[in-house]
Amino acid sequence: MALVGIIANPASGKDIRRLVAHGSVFDNQEKVRIVRRILLGLSEMGVDRICFMPDYYGIVGRASGEIEIDAHVFPLEFTATGEQEDSTEAARLMQEQGVTCIIVLGGDGTNRAVAKGNGTVPILPVSTGTNNVFPFMVEGTIAGMAAGLLACERVPLEECSFRSTKIEVLVDGEVKDLALVDVVVYDDIFTGSKAIWDMDKVSQIFLNRASADSIGLSSIGGQIHCIGPEEPRALYLELGKKGHLVVAAVAPGLIEKVFVRHQRVVETGEEIEIRSAPCVLGLDGERDFEVEAGKRTTLRVARDGPTVLDVSRTMRAAMKAGVLGPKL
Repeated sequence: MALVGIIANPASGKDIRRLVAHGSVFDNQEKVRIVRRILLGLSEMGVDRICFMPDYYGIVGRASGEIEIDAHVFPLEFTATGEQEDSTEAARLMQEQGVTCIIVLGGDGTNRAVAKGNGTVPILPVSTGTNNVFPFMVEGTIAGMAAGLLACERVPLEECSFRSTKIEVLVDGEVKDLALVDVVVYDDIFTGSKAIWDMDKVSQIFLNRASADSIGLSSIGGQIHCIGPEEPRALYLELGKKGHLVVAAVAPGLIEKVFVRHQRVVETGEEIEIRSAPCVLGLDGERDFEVEAGKRTTLRVARDGPTVLDVSRTMRAAMKAGVLGPKL
């Protein structure tokens, strides 16, 4: 019996960057439609049990109520609060219940929350957020088919996945938090609306992913040095008025000129210290960690990030094995 989990964040794609930038609103009815296609793809590949995170909108419940599939779809037994911690708790419970794959609908922040609750189960991140460096832009039907192929052991995990790195936040040598894409030092003492858009307050950036075609803070590093999701290294940047000019899309429709005065590649295990305290760290695009004065706070890249199910690799593996057509 194949069991797959679905975590659909009802709050993704709706933060303040719709006001201060030009991000699209990703409404929950569209998420219902995506999940409906995911469910159909899962069922068609042979998945017979699907658990999901309960949420205030009822995304998965609405999606499953309008289709007929040969799978038992049921919610996890916990009380959702509508906060980020719901995704973390759902991931923890799914891991305990033995799901073979977790499909995540959200942006970088949602996937970070899932990674905090799950250390072993492969995740398939489907983009429905604001900053979408970590998740894939993929059609729901194909996402469901890919997850179903893995769950039903019709393709081998090693051929269709990769192990992502992660960024660890340490306080006095102890790991306190993590990020999947970027950490920025934001010269403020309040998390506020959480989203980051005022580059004048950003002094340090630590990236374990950087691509020239990214959106968000990682796009700054992408104009200097590309870092792939599987590379065991990171890129460290210091911003300052006398640095080199970089033009980057730091949010949807928001293109900023920033000045990078120092840059270097950081290897696995090497720590970078946060110089200014008190301040706030932006983790994967959201101000979410307060740095206290008098405590040594550092960042380092670690190899043991989440295992990511790559949709393209999965479908190619199925094609080579003749799972859905003639064997080559």
